[in-house]
Amino acid sequence: MLIGNYLKNINQKYFRYSFSGISVDSNKIKSGNIFFAIKGNIFDGNKFISNAIKNGARIIISENCNTEVKNNILYIKSNNVRKLLAEFVFKIFDNKFKKLIAVTGTNGKSSIANFFYQILKLNKKKVATIGTLGIKSEKFNLELKNTTIDPLSLSKYLNILKKNKVDYVILEASSHGLKQHRLDGLLFDIGIFTNLSHDHLDYHKNLKNYLDAKLYLFKELIKKNGNVIADHEIPQFKKIGEISNKNNLKLRSISTKKSDLQLI
Repeated sequence: MLIGNYLKNINQKYFRYSFSGISVDSNKIKSGNIFFAIKGNIFDGNKFISNAIKNGARIIISENCNTEVKNNILYIKSNNVRKLLAEFVFKIFDNKFKKLIAVTGTNGKSSIANFFYQILKLNKKKVATIGTLGIKSEKFNLELKNTTIDPLSLSKYLNILKKNKVDYVILEASSHGLKQHRLDGLLFDIGIFTNLSHDHLDYHKNLKNYLDAKLYLFKELIKKNGNVIADHEIPQFKKIGEISNKNNLKLRSISTKKSDLQLI
């Protein structure tokens, strides 16, 4: 695989550098891999670059370098390594489903994903959910540690679901996952917003940051002319409407008698 086919705006002289795979763990690097040096809350991947090279990394992507070739290793500078990793991964594992659906909000994500799953299954659709309750489908089921898993794992499981002929995937999008760009590179047909209440403020620091993390789904990850569903009575509905209008998204409301969707 050539790096130029997966990275935008890379200098032509680096375009034909090849790679065999990607990793964020220097101990799991194989010969010819790209190492994404991610700075996390506990570990800083930049401290393990030398180990990655020792284990066979050919390309290093980091925020702490210049884009250049040194000692036959291509270094690529990125201001957002997490985002680039996700975009890179989902471009490699280019799995097309009939519909990708994302559910975000403080409460109700798992319930809505499960209800949606049941409705599609009753209508003889091949469907899967990925979230707090793990991965659920007719042929492949798995427990997960996080609501929104890392892009390397997610791409692997999406690939398995595609091989099992799944057409519809309903995914829970947590604020942590959205903030850390774990879903960048995916484009959803439908985005659902449940509600917002005080939660995860130890991570997001304040309610504004928490809401912004949730709204990232609608600002960046919904297809043009895609659908957005939200409760007309929640305080965030107006903001979601503004984003929908700006991004040419179709906003569908619930709750009131004049809403697009009725709960009976």
